[in-house]
Amino acid sequence: VFDISRLGGICSKGLTLEPRAGNEGIRIWETPAGVMNSIGLQNPGVPHFIQHEMPEMLKLGPVAIANLSGSTLESYAEGAKLLDKTPVPLIELNISCPNVTKGGAAWGLTCQTAQSAVKAVRSVTSKPIAVKLTPAAANLTEVALACIDSGADALVIANSFQGIAIDIESGRPVFANVKAGLGGPAVRPMALKNVYEVVKAVNELPENKRVPVIGSGGIATWQDAVEFIMAGASAVEVGSGTFINPFAMLNIIDGLKAFMMRKGYASIEEFRGCAL
Repeated sequence: VFDISRLGGICSKGLTLEPRAGNEGIRIWETPAGVMNSIGLQNPGVPHFIQHEMPEMLKLGPVAIANLSGSTLESYAEGAKLLDKTPVPLIELNISCPNVTKGGAAWGLTCQTAQSAVKAVRSVTSKPIAVKLTPAAANLTEVALACIDSGADALVIANSFQGIAIDIESGRPVFANVKAGLGGPAVRPMALKNVYEVVKAVNELPENKRVPVIGSGGIATWQDAVEFIMAGASAVEVGSGTFINPFAMLNIIDGLKAFMMRKGYASIEEFRGCAL
């Protein structure tokens, strides 16, 4: 559709050690200013990804990121061991998927469970780890800091919010798992708040303990990206925005460059975190 080499990085679908078929029933449901999804981590498994999808991703030009999920600490560790032997430069540790009944977001809800997942992966790989957290955590900032203590090299703030949709004709929940993940512009102000608060907490750490924060949640335009950068994000991820507009990411890159030229910014660092 467009020249992917213009992007900074591309991230795989959530990968688990074993292949997964994903959730049954309806998986995508539109809602005002957003989209709900209940995919359920459908994926071919880490070994298949390494053999088939990863080589193609690496040819495209942007930094290739492997998103790793799991149900148990053992499956996280085994998946990370396999990825550690590959050329993929970055692992995004997914402890935040809202659409699975085992594992997923359960690992990111508390400091203790998040730390155990990060430590399990950190102990078997020397690759940089960006931990993708869940906004469902009772105290997202504390969980984020706990992940840094456990060896996270970056934080992704954050995965989708949970919601419910009901089919008024049948009187039943739309999704087989009842709850589903909500993304898109509807969640952006909440996602921005989370980035703002986490970056403030990270900035209070000693300089050698600070890690980059990647902003995620409802980013669909260059103005959205600027907001997240001004809230302290070092980079942004776009997911649902590409369903709204397949060229959203290119528009964000072009708009960001034009904004920086108009404002006289030579680099993103010159205005990153200026709103804090």
